[in-house]
Amino acid sequence: MPAESSRRYLAIFDHDGVLVDSLEPHQRAWHEMGRRTGLPFTPEFIHETFGMTNPSIFRRLLGDAITDAEIRRYSDMKEECYRDVSRGRIRLMDGVREVLDALTAHGILLAIGSSGVRPNLELTVSECELIGRFATIASLEDITHGKPDPEVFLVAASRAGADPSRSVVFEDAPVGIQAARAAGMYAVGIMTTVSADALRQAGADEVVPNLVGYDVRALLGRIEARAGAQSAT
Repeated sequence: MPAESSRRYLAIFDHDGVLVDSLEPHQRAWHEMGRRTGLPFTPEFIHETFGMTNPSIFRRLLGDAITDAEIRRYSDMKEECYRDVSRGRIRLMDGVREVLDALTAHGILLAIGSSGVRPNLELTVSECELIGRFATIASLEDITHGKPDPEVFLVAASRAGADPSRSVVFEDAPVGIQAARAAGMYAVGIMTTVSADALRQAGADEVVPNLVGYDVRALLGRIEARAGAQSAT
């Protein structure tokens, strides 16, 4: 990695529950999937698996006997349902746009790192007028291992030319926090879908209720101190 790019800082945002409050449209999409297919998508199961990849969700529901072709067919159907119910209704969560602007003003690269499929992420980028704001987008299509494996965040950092130790991840799911820590990145837990305790137990470096009024300058100080401490060891 070139020395110049290795000094760049990178902020990676999960999509669902961080950039946008997509729990309700995803729930509607899963319920529609259940209606079409007869599969038992209960509210408890949907909440419990929020943030996991579709293949992981379908294997958890149906067991390892499910074929890759069946997973692809079911996944495509579910994500089409999501885009149908979301189109024209997507809004950034409170505080997100201000944090994105503040990070950009400080010269921080932005990325999306999500287990969601690329068309869903691109729909958000388009509808929320964020085209050109992200150095890269890492999605389900780019990985073979879902969170808590760190692959999606490492892919984002590699594409952006950033050192993982100089990267921060904004996440709302414990598996995402675990993935960020496994990648060697600073992890900010956002209490969108789970409690502060759950995020801390997963390894979050800090936990906030939301991004309203979030202090980007203070965050950069913490990342700089952390990166300096790691390089000194």
